[in-house]
Amino acid sequence: MTSHLTREAAVRTGDELPPLDIPLTRTLIVATALATRDFQDVHHDPALAVQRGSKDIFMNILTTNGLVGRFVTDWAGPSARLRRIRVRLGAPNYPGDTMRLTGAVAAVDGTRVVVDVRGANSLGDHVTGTVEVDLPALQGDGR
Repeated sequence: MTSHLTREAAVRTGDELPPLDIPLTRTLIVATALATRDFQDVHHDPALAVQRGSKDIFMNILTTNGLVGRFVTDWAGPSARLRRIRVRLGAPNYPGDTMRLTGAVAAVDGTRVVVDVRGANSLGDHVTGTVEVDLPALQGDGR
């Protein structure tokens, strides 16, 4: 990832965040479902996931939320505070694929920044949404 924002950094509407590729391994999908205490079988048991109509296990929404938050805070730096994450799920994240997270600054209001986020895999958009983040580094830069 690129360097964290600094007090001198200018954040402007339209600025693009560096993309982040997330390899969707079976281990990532299972481990993060368990870490978020989501024991639904569709997140760890391939046979039951298929029985329920899926082609394989798939990532849970809590993991997706966490990855979206990580994407924005990796760009924004350690002093950033997530205020709100709003996401809409689309195509499932299956093992063996890659999700590419991209984003752009949609609005800047003082230290509050809104970022539009998209996470796509080979099937299409897995997640779209917005993240509101406070960036104390912007305080005092004239905004």
